Amino acid sequence: MGQSTFMVEMMEVADILKEATCNSLIILDEIGRGTSTYDGLSIAWAVATYIADKEKCGSKTLFATHYHELTELEDKIEGVKNYSIAVKEKGEDIIFLRKIVEGGTDESYGIHVAKLAGVPNDIVKSANAILNSLERKSAFSGKSKEKTKQTEGQLDMYNYKLAEIAHQIDKINVNELTPIDALNILVKLKESAS
Repeated sequence: MGQSTFMVEMMEVADILKEATCNSLIILDEIGRGTSTYDGLSIAWAVATYIADKEKCGSKTLFATHYHELTELEDKIEGVKNYSIAVKEKGEDIIFLRKIVEGGTDESYGIHVAKLAGVPNDIVKSANAILNSLERKSAFSGKSKEKTKQTEGQLDMYNYKLAEIAHQIDKINVNELTPIDALNILVKLKESAS
């Protein structure tokens, strides 16, 4: 009908949310995957937050996603619970145990799945090298993997840990610190950053 798959996905999400009540059961799979990573993650985060809000929606919901950042919602929103597929790591390989366990994961197994699906080994090796390069670049530069529209010095929602550390630093009055206090604070900040 002339619509992109992502537009169709968003129209379906809009229809679901317009009709949902606290008595509804909503099952959503991979919301936001049809657009750029941060756009998609932001949409998924906002949709999950909206649904969990008892005043706005409050439906019982199964929300399947590969955005492991969303596991943070369990600590932020009452009633949100994380579950994941159990895996066993064996060297560089993983085995999906086909069992649902409580808790989230901060791992992504996309390249492993590609390997299991039979994607040629040269492509799997290349994808691993690219992923490692992107992760190193992101870690060393402090920049996100994608360009984001962000004002200088503003921390986005994916950098909660950095925002928390910056808040702790802001509260420090350096004129009242003894050298040992300064050292102890530095140790605590380093542990927080790890």
